[in-house]
Amino acid sequence: MALFEKLQQRQQSDDPIRVALIGAGKFGSMFLAQAPTTPGLHVAIIADLDPGRVRSGLARIGWTHAAQVATTVGEALAQRRTLVTDDVDLVFATEDIDVVIECTGHVIAGVDHAMRAFEAGKHVVMVTVEADAVVGPLLAKQAAQAGVVYSLANGDQPALICELVDLLRTAGFSITCAGKGTKYLPAYHESTPDTVWGHYGFNEQQVASGDYNAQMFNSFLDGTKSAIEMAAVANAAGLIPQSDGLRFPPSSVDELAQVCRPQNHGGVLGRSGTVEVVSSLYRDGAQVPRDLRWGVYVTFESDNDYVRRCFSEYGVVTDDSGRYAALYRPTHFIGLELGLSVAHAVLRHEATGTATGFNADVAAVAKRDLAAGETLDGEGGYTVYGRLVPAADSLDQGYLPLGLSAGARLRRPVAAGGPVLWRDVEPLENSLAVELRRRLEREFTAGSL
Repeated sequence: MALFEKLQQRQQSDDPIRVALIGAGKFGSMFLAQAPTTPGLHVAIIADLDPGRVRSGLARIGWTHAAQVATTVGEALAQRRTLVTDDVDLVFATEDIDVVIECTGHVIAGVDHAMRAFEAGKHVVMVTVEADAVVGPLLAKQAAQAGVVYSLANGDQPALICELVDLLRTAGFSITCAGKGTKYLPAYHESTPDTVWGHYGFNEQQVASGDYNAQMFNSFLDGTKSAIEMAAVANAAGLIPQSDGLRFPPSSVDELAQVCRPQNHGGVLGRSGTVEVVSSLYRDGAQVPRDLRWGVYVTFESDNDYVRRCFSEYGVVTDDSGRYAALYRPTHFIGLELGLSVAHAVLRHEATGTATGFNADVAAVAKRDLAAGETLDGEGGYTVYGRLVPAADSLDQGYLPLGLSAGARLRRPVAAGGPVLWRDVEPLENSLAVELRRRLEREFTAGSL
């Protein structure tokens, strides 16, 4: 039965999926905008550090406060209203919550919330992909042991890429490469929150009039977010990063099969069965026509002459040999399609992407020469950016995960472009995320789960 039909049945039987959302920023707000028009779905709790901001945001996205906002958990559940609170403990203490959406964007909090949800027997949809990049394989293992679902978030690009990979593998194809598009130039790795708006072409008036977070935007620009998302894809889809990580080759949608194929067949890939992000800019800064900046793709292959003829007959994008083909989606809807992951988790007990092994990691790399005694500021900041690396290399070299770098104090200098190692920083402040990451490194060999 289709998910929509299952949701309609839950609506008709007055037994909706009960959701708790932790963190109501942009992604969470986009989900909330669609929740009232999704049958069989009830957002019972929104937990956020700033409830006043959340209530203002609900009005902005079209919710009617008097009709939809509750004052207690009991009222929220009984009257199908929503409690807005800064008490995240209510999420885990409320037995009737089916699924928790972790949407804080904060690694330490994200890991803690996921583990608490598992202990409470609740499914988790992890929007905070940064947490997944740090300890996703271990979170997936813990969820399985608890008998609940741990899932990447539909609408975010990693889950959509995993969906394409699954479709093609189910149809019998071998995956060559999976990834997404972005705006990239090599100089962007050095970008900081002070320079980010110039790269985006935003003026001071635009920035002042919008809800713009410089560090968050810079993470997308300096390559960190791409590395984080491709680590999640590699770990969920059983793909292995190239030895030098991401190369960001320029490519239009029409060139995907030509570009994202192995080097020995004329492409840019160091290996098959990998991940790559294509740039919407040529290296001279010129725009790539028909770029994939907002979309996702998979390249795949067939050595069957009949299948290759079918590719040609039905307009499939292929390389010049006809052996490699591409399937792509030009856009993604972010939080507007997050409800699909919620429905999959509760109604089918399935994830829209979850780690199946430890294949990829994201290493912290110095943006400039860093001195002993400096404190790193993490994702999108002034000191480091994230580089995708094979998990085997990360374990062997002792790379410091980018997701745990914020607040780390250097014990020794690190040259610009060099990876920061665990031994380069003073012991990190104790947290569940650090504890689980160290456990991951002890218990998992690269590729295992």
